Amino acid sequence: MDYYALPIANLIEQFSKLPGIGRKTAQRLAFYILEMEPLEAEKLAVAITEAKEKIRYCSICCNLTDEDPCYICNDDRRDKSLICVVEGAKDIIAMEKTREFKGVYHVLHGVISPMENRGPDEIRIKELLNRVYEGQVEEVILAINPTVEGEATALYIAKLLKPLGVKVTRIAHGIPVGGDLEYFDEVTLSKAMENRREL
Repeated sequence: MDYYALPIANLIEQFSKLPGIGRKTAQRLAFYILEMEPLEAEKLAVAITEAKEKIRYCSICCNLTDEDPCYICNDDRRDKSLICVVEGAKDIIAMEKTREFKGVYHVLHGVISPMENRGPDEIRIKELLNRVYEGQVEEVILAINPTVEGEATALYIAKLLKPLGVKVTRIAHGIPVGGDLEYFDEVTLSKAMENRREL
């Protein structure tokens, strides 16, 4: 039973709905906001509202953006014949930090997951196929997380793309740089062996 005033209880309730936020953290966040200067609390509220109002999907790559097309799709220096397919918008940031990839992206916004009743039609596969049908694409790199659902999604997409005459590749998985073999599980080690390359 809560002993908080209703507005505080409501604030805690809303925070506890966020992923990875338990009841204690929700309480801590609620009290932190109550202790903020009114102007700072207002800025936070405006930032949330503004993000919800202004962010939408890029009509080309399905990335989250405030302008359409997004800045990556709009960049003439990017190689439009090379598409890197990622699970979520935050994966683009990880790829961009490498400064290695010069192509464009496609965001699926999830993976096929029968356990969560998410089939191929619930993610952005159709939009990817439309981009490939347009004929400019030469290679599609599948940079989807190596989970069971991610692997199934990658195989499904590869099966759809192969007949279209486009090269389909998958990023390598295995041992991270600086890792010790003794600490890795069998799946990671077998993936590392499978994805070995000649030196």
